[in-house]
Amino acid sequence: MRIAFAGTPDAAVPTLEGLVEAGHVIVVVLTREDASAGRKRRVFPSPVAARAEALGLPVLKANRIDDEVTASILAAEPELGVVVAYGGIIREPLLSGPRDGWINLHFSLLPRWRGAAPVQRAIMAGDKETGVAVFQLEAGLDTGPTFVNRPVAIGADETARELLTRLAAEGVSDVLDTVTQIAAGSAVARAQDGPATHAAKLGTADGFIDWHDSATSLHARIRGVTPDPGAATTWKGERFKIHRVGIADATDLPPGEVQLRDRQVLIGCGTGALELLEVQPAGKKAMVASDWLRGVQDEGVRLG
Repeated sequence: MRIAFAGTPDAAVPTLEGLVEAGHVIVVVLTREDASAGRKRRVFPSPVAARAEALGLPVLKANRIDDEVTASILAAEPELGVVVAYGGIIREPLLSGPRDGWINLHFSLLPRWRGAAPVQRAIMAGDKETGVAVFQLEAGLDTGPTFVNRPVAIGADETARELLTRLAAEGVSDVLDTVTQIAAGSAVARAQDGPATHAAKLGTADGFIDWHDSATSLHARIRGVTPDPGAATTWKGERFKIHRVGIADATDLPPGEVQLRDRQVLIGCGTGALELLEVQPAGKKAMVASDWLRGVQDEGVRLG
């Protein structure tokens, strides 16, 4: 098929590659504009832009789909649009421009977690499963009928980065199967069923750790905000990042107190305790928690 592809982050790259490898003609790749990153604020193309250019595909960079962008995409005469985490809203007349409309690969079990951060919100909520959905894009936020809506288990210690990487890879075959069925005229979309929840975009506050929360809740929150916006607390008045934790057996540590027990770096929570596995003090690189603790006082350390 002649396909217009819209996507921006790493999670969208496997689907773009899969469509190309399957022999579809990518008539245009829509992605967000180059953005600055890192301490030096160097400007980089999006992962999708970089991969599309390497594949020799036509790239259109835009943060907002205005009349000019719409005209450029429609001029390429796509038969179908495919969206994977583009980061913008596709409205009319572009929405109904391609003959078969647009389909969206979404990383949740719809209608659970509609919105910008479905993977992160699922983990933070303590969900045991999420899903891969391919649905017909319509004006509502992730409300369209689904061609694919299958459950996927969430690993007990899986972070948002790890789960998103896995779902992005797994979802490629779902998109390819759907495109094949649409081309053959045999695709069937079913209305979403069940209560809907909103997966709002994460902010810095979502990564703040209150050690008075339960160990189970904090374990889920830290995994859900890793790597972005990242989990953080304070130590000696400075920001202290938490990259990886595990559930510990201890129950007698005050919230925020850190102790070394049986080679485990434990921190007390409101209920239960966590094992600190990987941390990052201000101005330092990420390190194994036991290495950090050895370099400071190993008794009487408190975070937050």
